Amino acid sequence: MIVPQFGVGTFRLTGDTVIQSVKTALDLGYRAVDTAQIYGNEAEVGQAIQESQVNRADIFLTTKIWTENYAADKLIPSLKDSLMKLKTDAVNLTLIHWPAPAQGIDIPELMGHLLEAKQQGLTEHIGVSNFNIKLTQQAINHIGLENIATNQIELSPYLQNQSLANYLQANNIDVTSYMTLAYGKVLQDPTLLNIAAEHQATAAQIALAWALQKGYAVIPSSTKREHLMSNLRAQEIHLTLEQMQAIAALDRNAREVSPSELAPVWDL
Repeated sequence: MIVPQFGVGTFRLTGDTVIQSVKTALDLGYRAVDTAQIYGNEAEVGQAIQESQVNRADIFLTTKIWTENYAADKLIPSLKDSLMKLKTDAVNLTLIHWPAPAQGIDIPELMGHLLEAKQQGLTEHIGVSNFNIKLTQQAINHIGLENIATNQIELSPYLQNQSLANYLQANNIDVTSYMTLAYGKVLQDPTLLNIAAEHQATAAQIALAWALQKGYAVIPSSTKREHLMSNLRAQEIHLTLEQMQAIAALDRNAREVSPSELAPVWDL
């Protein structure tokens, strides 16, 4: 995998909250940090990394280009602005945040601009987020499979998106799972709680262990040190085939995030 399997997310975290979350995560051993232009916290994430005891070279830093910066004359300048905020010469991964078909976005053209950013050395890797199979294939067709590091998509025990995940893995594109805990909705799931009891674990750890065992990267966020530490321990849990099958049965295509003006037609 290009993308580290375990990272810390920063969605919905701002100000001192995100600074402390990222610094704590790095202190606990996290080495991947995920942010985005639209989160409005790139400067704080940059500050947290700078103030941490971890060298920038040891951190895998991801940001995402927002839709208002998709135009040819905006994408690279906006990424340079992100780099200034993040206090770095280059990020490790830059993603197109949403395909936004309702806005008439030309995916091949957009991916071409992103590839140019990579060629300029502004980002080590590039990829997509929230793309369905059809749009991912468009991106591949235009800039080549070797240039698509990941597709960051919503995945949880309640939204397993198996056809898209299978497609990505068959093409050796890393699957990055966000919203793996479904805004916390899976934490009271009886099946997950039963499996958690068998492992002396939490439902959150089981959901994350499920995603890791599927071969996905995860980027859970938390403002609490104990939760950040607890999440990391999911890497030590190995679920049995029966437990994986029980979690597979929880799939209900329950999507938490799907803004109509940004989302594609989702794969079933």
